[in-house]
Amino acid sequence: MKLLILNGPNLNLLGEREPEIYGSETLLDLENRLKTIFSAFEFEFFQTNHEGSLIEALHRANRENFDGVILNAGGYTHTSVALRDAISGIKPPVVEVHLSNIHARESFRHTSLIAPVCIGQICGFGTASYILAATYFMRHEKASFS
Repeated sequence: MKLLILNGPNLNLLGEREPEIYGSETLLDLENRLKTIFSAFEFEFFQTNHEGSLIEALHRANRENFDGVILNAGGYTHTSVALRDAISGIKPPVVEVHLSNIHARESFRHTSLIAPVCIGQICGFGTASYILAATYFMRHEKASFS
């Protein structure tokens, strides 16, 4: 199982930025935890603050036959039609994740433009949102072979 973990704007500040909302775990801590828990998976991690780079990473996931993508698009979740189009144009399934519960925050965060083209959305569980998403792919893979 080959997964792309794709993180958008400001997630490079994880562990520093608003820890009361996003927690104290860093992005590197999260990556190491995923590699430890899902040691049979091949992960590629990518973080960018640029919308176009997120789109290019999704296109590459398609060209390079990734089995899935776990995407935290940050603020682009609520604003980017281009990101939505990129997700709908690729074959690997995408799970949308968020550290905070976007539905319990400011009203502008309640609408995700990308949710309708993702296979699911997990939010509100901190970094465990990523673990839940990876668990989906683990179970999906097992179901495919049974």
